[in-house]
Amino acid sequence: MAYYRNVREYLQALEAAGKLIRITQPINKDTELHPLVRLQFRGLPEEQRKAFLFENVHDVHGRNFDMPVAVACYAGTLDIYALGMQCRREEIFQKWTHAQSHPIEPVEIGSGPCQERLISGSELKERGLDLIPVPISTPGFDNGPYTTSSHFVTRDPENGQFNMGNYRGQIKAPDRIGCFAGNFAGLRMHWNKCRSRKQPLEVAVVIGVPPNVSYAATARIPLETNEYAVAGGISGESVELVRCKSVNLLVPAQSEIVIEGIMPTDQSEWEGPFGEFPGYMASEDLGFFVNVSCITMRKNPIYVSFLSQFPPSESSKIRGVAMEGVIRQRLLAAGLDNVLDVACHESSGSWGYLVVKIKKRSEEDFDKIIGALRLGADVGKVLVVVDEDIDARDADSVNWALSFRMQPHRDAKTVESRTMGLDPSVVPPEEWTGTRGALVKKSRSSVICIDATLPWPYKPTSLPKREFMEKALEIWNRLELPPLHLKSPWYGYELGHWSERNRAEAKLALEGKHFEIGERAAKERSAVQETD
Repeated sequence: MAYYRNVREYLQALEAAGKLIRITQPINKDTELHPLVRLQFRGLPEEQRKAFLFENVHDVHGRNFDMPVAVACYAGTLDIYALGMQCRREEIFQKWTHAQSHPIEPVEIGSGPCQERLISGSELKERGLDLIPVPISTPGFDNGPYTTSSHFVTRDPENGQFNMGNYRGQIKAPDRIGCFAGNFAGLRMHWNKCRSRKQPLEVAVVIGVPPNVSYAATARIPLETNEYAVAGGISGESVELVRCKSVNLLVPAQSEIVIEGIMPTDQSEWEGPFGEFPGYMASEDLGFFVNVSCITMRKNPIYVSFLSQFPPSESSKIRGVAMEGVIRQRLLAAGLDNVLDVACHESSGSWGYLVVKIKKRSEEDFDKIIGALRLGADVGKVLVVVDEDIDARDADSVNWALSFRMQPHRDAKTVESRTMGLDPSVVPPEEWTGTRGALVKKSRSSVICIDATLPWPYKPTSLPKREFMEKALEIWNRLELPPLHLKSPWYGYELGHWSERNRAEAKLALEGKHFEIGERAAKERSAVQETD
């Protein structure tokens, strides 16, 4: 099957798979659109969530838009993400690994659908970005509409290498859009280089691309890696690029919308507040902005929006899946081939809480994992290492390991690290000065690393053995009782400390010979010793 050429083909695939809901009734983009999609993330299990396509959108002024809005279509669920990757859920990691190790370079072509319409001059100044139905993500708290699936394309002024990263963009004027990029973002590094040369940074903001491009843009892959090439590795074919109309940049030809412009390096503007991935409103901050030179788009474009803010969300899913692949690849490269799973928990925005599941070989595994990870970047706050019998993705399972397989004084260590972006626990809101670099320098952050693997052999888990639970499951199903969603562990197993006598007595109990065990206990009776 050929990969999706554009968003339209992908939405058709979502609909065919029963993963897309079309909303034809009028929806206010500023007050109703994101809240409606948000409800499923607060009130439905993941497997019941869908992507949404709003076909009748208006704003608070009653102005209608002829541009549909798609939300949660790239990573509303893991199944949706897998559909975007054109693979099964269990194949996502392998496909990510292959894409990074076998990138396919993009190709430049003469023209593409993303340039069917050009908005410039007086039309840009009078209407421009206001033609695009950008929703307000957190109505009642955000200070305006922000683009959330906006992939900013920039070029290194020293070596000419392209970078594409996903950053929010505040709509400030028909011809001006903000940009919030963290201290370690590729765009910020390009901005710093241009600033040292006393020149502005050329920018293209790409919205509405085939899913492989979005997956690459949101992944934390090395700066020297070409995101377009990784996207090609996902799709198995080169991403077609066209040259922008007003800046010297290349963008995906199949994009729905491209915003071109110049980012000053001698000025900044206040931006925010905006609802962010930790689940809290981010403070106002001095940020970048782009003076838009033109907008190009398809004749009948579709606007795509990520649902971000409070976790779980589409952004926590899209970030987490990519992060898990990158982290697991890094651990494997460090010789840790006993890593069985890596789970970025969505409740932490898929950044703050990382669980690594291993087949334990030695007590040194824990320190090797810490040494291989970029603390603060790969894991923002909490790292937990667990055994192979623990479900790294289930909080109950991990909490069980934390409660009964480790001692804080012996098995936990705190390591100072760089600050996890937008973490409200670093400094009080009044100390957020708007100078992100100064904030990071004066603040202290750390990661707590916990070895929650078995410190020595344990007695078996206190659940019936597998054969008895499987027999019970047969009876359950025969009785047509409610469907089960079994969590690991759901049957008992040994963990290294169980004697032959223990096994023999359990066997006698199943043969109805428990009195024999009582007789043995009577024969081995001992006197109670007087103690102090």
